[in-house]
Amino acid sequence: MRNAYLVYAAKRIVQAVVVILLTYVFTFIVVSILPGDPVTNVLRNPQNGFSEEEIQAIIAAQGLDRPIPVQLWDSLSGFVTGDLGLSMRSGRPVATMIAEVLPSTLILASMTLAFSLIIAGLIGYGSQALPRKYGQGIVRGIPSLFLSVPNFVIGLLLIHIFGFQLGLFRVIDPNSFWATFFAAVTLATPISAQIAEVLVANLDNESRQEYAAVARARGLRQVRLFFLHLLKPSSLPVVTVIALMVGEVLGNALITETVFGRTGIGSLVQRSVSTQDLPVLQAIVSLAAVVFVVVNLIADLVYPLLDPRVKLVGAVRRPTTADEGSANIPSRVVTE
Repeated sequence: MRNAYLVYAAKRIVQAVVVILLTYVFTFIVVSILPGDPVTNVLRNPQNGFSEEEIQAIIAAQGLDRPIPVQLWDSLSGFVTGDLGLSMRSGRPVATMIAEVLPSTLILASMTLAFSLIIAGLIGYGSQALPRKYGQGIVRGIPSLFLSVPNFVIGLLLIHIFGFQLGLFRVIDPNSFWATFFAAVTLATPISAQIAEVLVANLDNESRQEYAAVARARGLRQVRLFFLHLLKPSSLPVVTVIALMVGEVLGNALITETVFGRTGIGSLVQRSVSTQDLPVLQAIVSLAAVVFVVVNLIADLVYPLLDPRVKLVGAVRRPTTADEGSANIPSRVVTE
C-alpha cells in the first residue's frame, strides 16, 4: 500500500507540474499571439496617449522586440523563479504588485472557507436532526435559496443592514474585522450551498446504512449518531467539492471586493483589465491556475488516506467490499 501510494503521489505531482506549465504557455499564447501582439493592441492605441519614444522604451523593457520563442522561454523561466515581469502601465514589478494585495485576498478566502464549512455543517445537521417536516422542507431548501440570490445582492443587503443601519462597520474602512467578516459571509453563501447539497445527499445515504439502523436501535442519540458515525464518511466528498470551489472563490472575490471596496487580487484584476495591463493579467491568471492545481493535488493526495475504502494497487483503484451498496462514494481521482 505504501509503495503504491508513493507511485500514485509521484505521478500526480508530475501531472500537476505539467498542467501548470502548459497553462502558462497557453496563457502566454492567448495574450501575446492570438489576439495580436501587445504593441498593436495596447501601446499604439491612440486613446492611451503613448508617444513613440515611450512605446520604444516599453518594448525594450518588456522584451517585445525579441522572437516569440525567446519571449516565451524568458517569460516561463522568470515565472518559475518568481520573476513575473514589469507592469506595462506603472513599470513596477508585477510580483510586488501582487504581493501588496495578496494578503487581503488570502484573509478573505480563509474566512470564506471556514464560514462555508460551518454553514454547510449546520444545514447538514439540521437535515438529519430536526423533525422531518422541517428538515425536509425549510432546511433542505436553504441551499437552493442561497444559490438563487446573486452574490452582489447579498453583499449590498449586508452593507445596508449591518453597515448603515446597525453601524457595525464603516464602508470607508473595508479592512476592519466586521467589514471582512461580512465580506466573507457574502462570498461563503453560495459556496456553502454547494457543499451543503453534497453533504446532505451523502448524509441521507449513510443514514440508511445498516450500522446507522443498529445505532438507533441501541438508543444512540441523534447528535452522537451524527458526529460519531455519519459525519466522517459523509464529509469525504466535501474534500472534492472544496477543491473544485477554489476557482469559484477566486472568481467571486472580484465581485465581493468591488462591492465592499476592498483592495485585493480582484481589484487588481479589475484595474488591469480596464487599463489593458497584459503582464499583470497574465501573471494573475497563471497564479490562479497554480493555486487551483495545487489545491486539487492536495485533495487527490489526501483522499486515499482519509477513505479506507480506497485501495491503491500500483496506483490503480481496486473496488473493495465496502464499495458494494454504497452509491455515493465520490469519484475523486485515485487512478493514474
